[in-house]
Amino acid sequence: MTVAMIFSPLARRSLLAAAVAVSFASAAQAERLIRIVVPFGAGATQDTVARTFSNELGQALGATVVVENRAGAGGSVGTSQVAKAAPDGNTLVLAAASHNLASHLYAKLPYDAQKDFVGVSFLGRTGYVVGVPASSGISSLAALLQRAKAQPGQFNYASAGNGSASHLASALLAAQSGVQLQHIPMKSTGDATTELLAGRVQLVTGATIGMLAFQHDPRIKLLAYSGQQRSRFLPDVPTVAEAGVPGYAFDSWLGLLAPAGTPAAEVERINAAVRKVLAEPVVQERLARVGVEAGTLPVPAFQQLLKDDWVAAGQIVKAAGGRIE
Repeated sequence: MTVAMIFSPLARRSLLAAAVAVSFASAAQAERLIRIVVPFGAGATQDTVARTFSNELGQALGATVVVENRAGAGGSVGTSQVAKAAPDGNTLVLAAASHNLASHLYAKLPYDAQKDFVGVSFLGRTGYVVGVPASSGISSLAALLQRAKAQPGQFNYASAGNGSASHLASALLAAQSGVQLQHIPMKSTGDATTELLAGRVQLVTGATIGMLAFQHDPRIKLLAYSGQQRSRFLPDVPTVAEAGVPGYAFDSWLGLLAPAGTPAAEVERINAAVRKVLAEPVVQERLARVGVEAGTLPVPAFQQLLKDDWVAAGQIVKAAGGRIE
């Protein structure tokens, strides 16, 4: 007697139905889609970082992770979309310093940087590098500031857009050094760098991620690093403070945020997956290649970092000249 003959037709149909149900459940789980929204264009800090670990994160979560660029309005377009998304852990934003800076820069935003988001995972930090066209003949930050003071209003700088960290880094430099620089907002860091390469702008304070590629490029001269200490990725480049603007310091955290109301268990699950992925040597190497000091934090510690950074962002915006609208 075969196994099939032991079961009645009804029992066999029940077993078949159960098998189909399990198959559909497995397929549904495998088809889970998680979006990491980058609120800036291709080549921006968040975009580069998101793409260094998205595949590994998908594997760790048993899902497909896709990176979507939603640029516009200094990052507020993409960030607003995430704020309004379902709080189910399937939509995240890869945020940075500009997230809190924007809430102090703009009188009105379509979201509350603190209340509409929950911190999911800290990813690391990166700094910014002051660069000028090599054709300008400027070889030091002191020389740049001297020339800008001699020609007030004649020097300009490009950034990734109003409210972006690259905007505030340059604005803070101008305010603390007492020079007048005209701001030219672009759609992304890549666009700003293109303008610098073409000689259409005199200055870009770009994230280390983008500027590392030009440390040996004869077309761009890297003058200074924005952090409190020299970057281990650019040890020969002095800090802005060393180069002539005492007290200047500006860097950016990087992290994943989810819509407020996302279940704590889901937040912890993604945080654990990110920490596992960032512990992988291959991912650490990718981040190091783009100038990111990778790191992780438990959820409560990252939440506190966001609160402290919001206060610090207000002080930076005030020092840089206050709201821009």
